[in-house]
Amino acid sequence: MSPHRQLIGGEWVDAAAGGTWDLIDPGTGEVVEQVPFGNEVDARLAIDAAADAGQAWANTNPFERARLLMRAAEVISERAERYAAITTGESGKPFAQAKAEWASAPNYLVFAAEEAKRLGGRIIPARTAGRRIDVTYRPLGVVGVITAWNFPVYNVNRAVSSALAAGCTVVVRPSEYTPRSAMLYGEALHDAGIPPGVINVVSGEPGPMGQAMLDDSRVRKIGFTGSVRVGKLLMDGASRTVTKLSLELGGNAPVIVFPDVKDLEAVASSGVTAKYRNCGQVCIAPQRFLVHASIIDRFTEAAAAASEREVVGHGMDPASTVGPLINAVQRDRVEQIVARSAAAGARVVTGGTPIDGPGFFYRPTVVADLPADAPLATEEVFGPVLPIIPFETADEAVTMANSVDYGLASFVWTRDLATAMTVSEGLDFGMVGINDWYPVTPEAPFGGTKQSGMGRESGLEGLHEYVEAKTRYFGGLQ
Repeated sequence: MSPHRQLIGGEWVDAAAGGTWDLIDPGTGEVVEQVPFGNEVDARLAIDAAADAGQAWANTNPFERARLLMRAAEVISERAERYAAITTGESGKPFAQAKAEWASAPNYLVFAAEEAKRLGGRIIPARTAGRRIDVTYRPLGVVGVITAWNFPVYNVNRAVSSALAAGCTVVVRPSEYTPRSAMLYGEALHDAGIPPGVINVVSGEPGPMGQAMLDDSRVRKIGFTGSVRVGKLLMDGASRTVTKLSLELGGNAPVIVFPDVKDLEAVASSGVTAKYRNCGQVCIAPQRFLVHASIIDRFTEAAAAASEREVVGHGMDPASTVGPLINAVQRDRVEQIVARSAAAGARVVTGGTPIDGPGFFYRPTVVADLPADAPLATEEVFGPVLPIIPFETADEAVTMANSVDYGLASFVWTRDLATAMTVSEGLDFGMVGINDWYPVTPEAPFGGTKQSGMGRESGLEGLHEYVEAKTRYFGGLQ
């Protein structure tokens, strides 16, 4: 069992310089453990290990790679409940949500493993006699994976599963707020028989570790989940070594609710559940609820009532449905966004204040009468706040939905097929959930447009992100 340390070259190690990080339980505000906290030296050691293991892993038969990944899926399934308690202790999310996150991880490993067996290339008919053309795929090489704290298992797994299936080796740098989940993920793959150096997990300073990945030409791709600001810094740095990037930089998901929905109260209640999942700290969480003016009062009343039924508490309390925010900074940021929006004319229907006591809790909040330029409409909230905005026509709703710089997920609720088709086609977002709050699955690509990032994870498109196409021309065969 891993003692929550770094995994480099198949060995569990402390930070090279002996640094540690005080890991905080967001539900209590107390230190729960000290974990290694390294720097660029640790990152370079991990890159060395990944590079050393790279050729052998790339040459491994894809059926053998698939077998190992499927074994890893079995190990995670066996340990999901134990691992989930540790994830709750560092992320704050309710135990049931942490367990669901771990339970979903095997699906991504199995899907990527199966698809890797079929990544066979193609033959292109030649226009001249005596010529043959084919396309084959080869793994990129070493991949750096830098992830956020909100989904410390899913964010790692969706990238690593495809990368390993394609024949790449990886260096994972998880968030300093949730490193143990990535360490446990590394442990499961290590125990499943993944060879030393194929997966490495380091914990430490984000800037120096990221820079080490950018500076090393052996790192052919970096997958990043985080802020737009850091994503742009990675884009600037990647230009020096022409490093490929996948960037998932957040969202500001609109929800368009039309008056023909079958059960408005049910839509409002399920929307509250989706909004407050992981205390609203979800990149694809519904954020701006654009509700037709003819039903907005009913929707607001139902959403407020459902919000008041939510139980806020520590993630290990079985009664809790909403846990804490990740830290005091994030809680204070949410409080300020609500206060600034109220000052701009928005009306707080319910909630709107932090909760006293230990931990970083904020009351589930519904806000109405929101001006179009209020912070709750234009900024990514990443907290348990549900703003409601009226619209009159479908065109007006689409225009408002597309007015932000983000383009990750969006949602449409209607029973009319023509409305669903035309509105979804008009939304400038990478994913659209139509009468569906959870547009994510291993079989389909995940990613956004505009400043929500570039590239795709999961699905066949996600696997292709980790290979390069090689075209061969054979002449003189006539």
